[in-house]
Amino acid sequence: MDGRFVIVIGVANFFADLTYEGARGITGPFLGSLGASATVVGFVAGFGELVGYSLRSVTGYFADRTRKYWLVTFVGYIINMLAVPALALAGNWPVAAGLIVAERTGRAIRKPAVEAMLSDAGKSIGAGWAFGLHEALDQAGAMVGPLVAALILFQGKSYRSAFAVLLVSALLCLGIVAIARLVHARGAPPEKRPSHLLEAPGSSKAYWIYLAAGALIAAGFADFSLIGFHFRKASVVAENVIPIYYAAAMGAGAAGSLIFGRLLDKLGQPVIVVLFFVTALFAPLVFFGGVGLAFLGTVLWGLSMGAQDSLLKAVLTPIIPPGKRSSGFGLFDTVYGVAWFAGSALMGLLYDRSIFALVIFSVVLQLAALPLLVAAARQRTSASSGKSA
Repeated sequence: MDGRFVIVIGVANFFADLTYEGARGITGPFLGSLGASATVVGFVAGFGELVGYSLRSVTGYFADRTRKYWLVTFVGYIINMLAVPALALAGNWPVAAGLIVAERTGRAIRKPAVEAMLSDAGKSIGAGWAFGLHEALDQAGAMVGPLVAALILFQGKSYRSAFAVLLVSALLCLGIVAIARLVHARGAPPEKRPSHLLEAPGSSKAYWIYLAAGALIAAGFADFSLIGFHFRKASVVAENVIPIYYAAAMGAGAAGSLIFGRLLDKLGQPVIVVLFFVTALFAPLVFFGGVGLAFLGTVLWGLSMGAQDSLLKAVLTPIIPPGKRSSGFGLFDTVYGVAWFAGSALMGLLYDRSIFALVIFSVVLQLAALPLLVAAARQRTSASSGKSA
């Protein structure tokens, strides 16, 4: 049953990512067509992401506190999915901006609860594989969605038509989520809920070290909008090739999540340390490289993106008490999102002043996370040995 649940909820997320990633590639131009300025477009995108991450600590705590994991999941998916096709009806940019933020809010509502149930499923099939498979299906949808939107626009249709067509994938997602509920009959992790988050001896320290490592990785991780901006400004590749690079990154993230998720279950913590060491090199490649090196850097960027969304959650699973995983994942996502927002803003400023400084900032912060990942693994091992003794 656990394996089937991971697959079914993963297929639901394939259609979810197809829907909102298909829309995200055209929301900027759509806002512009409604009269929004570049400042407004940038603020809406940044604020939406900030809300989408910062709310997760609240929604995760609520799910654990009430034990209404599936109610929270359904509400989140409904808001997340229906906000996208509703953009077809937006008559002005403030309404469209509100729907864009609502879509991110819906994702924030359902994400911690879904991850808590995934971590429960990972007990029998391996946390690395559970989160890796889920992320692979996510990334596959994220790769297909922009291509669907591009095809609609290529046929001469409007942005509104593209949003309207995405109603199909949105409804498919909601239907498959209902099927996932039937497969996952328990509705919540079954273990007894601890009275305090991260209360197991030694586990709390490992959690906070992982949290700090995740924040450093996020702060040093450039958003693809900045990478795409650089490709266009520096004429690294033609504008119509940039979406292909992005699709390649999503494909790399999907494949990497499967491969490295399985390796994590078999080989343990060294996998994630080596992976983040290699992917930290994306910045010099994308910002200094030509066509070939920039493509390689984009692939490494995609691998890192997939690892952040899957492997970091997989290594957290054993150190968060089962009945508090929604809260634990939610808090992790909140800190991660705020760090990413702050780091992205700083890298945007650095880009206008010194690309070299931007690259140094990115690489140093990501490499600084590696000793913390090692320390967290040792702390986790020490805590496990102490309990077994």
